[in-house]
Amino acid sequence: MEVILKEDIVNVGKIGEVVRVRDGYARNYLLPRGLVLLANKKNLKTFEHQKKVVADQKQKIIRQAQSVGDEIAGVSLVIPMRVGEEGKLFGSVTNIQIEKSLKAKGLKVDRRKIQLEEPIKIIGDYEVPIRMTADLTVPLKVSVVPES
Repeated sequence: MEVILKEDIVNVGKIGEVVRVRDGYARNYLLPRGLVLLANKKNLKTFEHQKKVVADQKQKIIRQAQSVGDEIAGVSLVIPMRVGEEGKLFGSVTNIQIEKSLKAKGLKVDRRKIQLEEPIKIIGDYEVPIRMTADLTVPLKVSVVPES
């Protein structure tokens, strides 16, 4: 029996593939659990249409992320902080402060997308990666300066 996979199934195939499985496996396991669709003309046509719609949505999201990423790449943040001896900060600069500084410049970025490995604790210039999508990461220039 030929079926269209709705999910990745180990030793059978990946989502969206049309595979041939034994009739009993399909009738007794895959179909009752909703893991597959029968591969008839109607289901194949519907599934192809859904794949096209999802691909278009992905492209739209990627274009939006790219445009925001281009704006972020052109921005340089200056964050003033209280400083102790030897250039060490009282406290630290976290992704929450970077998010607030970006918001003040008119850019909305979710703080979970700011990939700061550890909080910044010393004055200096840093390049902080911001993950826009799974494939797109944009560097942001952050300068931590002493408060005057």
